[in-house]
Amino acid sequence: MKSKLFKSIDVLVWSLLTIGAFNWGLVGFFNFNLVAFIFGPMTLASRVVYSLVGLAALYEVLGVKLIAHRWNLHFGSAHPA
Repeated sequence: MKSKLFKSIDVLVWSLLTIGAFNWGLVGFFNFNLVAFIFGPMTLASRVVYSLVGLAALYEVLGVKLIAHRWNLHFGSAHPA
């Protein structure tokens, strides 16, 4: 049960990171901020979105080994041929 909860959090975090990456791509390529367009520039709602994306990034960076273990991912180590 606990593993299922954390996997759900992992999916939520991945979704937030995807939204953040997409938004930054729009800003970089087209000078268009989708979050600001939807919620207004630096409104409480847009700041919440930015904060959640930032927290998602911290979660991902600080917990990458635990996340990989939870999803049975193995990277960065040599595997026998």
